[in-house]
Amino acid sequence: MSRFLENVAPFLGTGQKNAEGKTLEEFLEQYDPARYETPSCTTDAVIFSYKREEDLRKDFPGWKLLLIRRGNHPSIGYWALPGGFANMREDLDVTARRELEEETNVTGLSMEQFATYGKMNRDPRTRVITTAYMALVKQDDLQVEAGDDAADAAWFSIRLNLLEEIREEDQNVRRYELQVACQEKAVTLRAVVRQKERIGLIREWDFTVEDGGEIAVDHAAIIVHALWILRERMKD
Repeated sequence: MSRFLENVAPFLGTGQKNAEGKTLEEFLEQYDPARYETPSCTTDAVIFSYKREEDLRKDFPGWKLLLIRRGNHPSIGYWALPGGFANMREDLDVTARRELEEETNVTGLSMEQFATYGKMNRDPRTRVITTAYMALVKQDDLQVEAGDDAADAAWFSIRLNLLEEIREEDQNVRRYELQVACQEKAVTLRAVVRQKERIGLIREWDFTVEDGGEIAVDHAAIIVHALWILRERMKD
């Protein structure tokens, strides 16, 4: 097998041979990446927009969310976040921007990486791990146009309602209702997402879709996760 990188000098370590008597170069020449099953990597982008500076409040007045309608399997016909598979020789930040451009014609955004979603059953094609990004822009600055495997692309208004909050031992458990609507497309979508938050110096968050409605796969959880992060920041 040929090695993945031409310049392997940064990976020489002490330069000694391994237990099999191989140098790094010899090890790489015989290394078979297909020996073990490996997951595929994707990115998904949560793109929010606002109209006025006074809209930057925790109840998200006037905010909108960019969604694409899937034109291919899986979840064909459902609405989803723009995203797709990473190429072998590109950084994830590049993947996120490339997929956003290919599916919506949107370019030039500042994007923040905020979460990784890797539950085993999130995609029927193969084992898929996605890295989630988010961006916040003014509504008048972007024009969207569907492309690639997106059948449509549109801005949706957002409403996030807290349905329930309870304490289970060292965790806070919250259930949210996410409502997004596009008047132009005559589409209203609803999902229910459960959040578990473990309190302490080391904290854990888990967002799980209870009812995704017609929002594809676990994208409702990713959207609520991004909204929760921004709401927490707005408290300060």
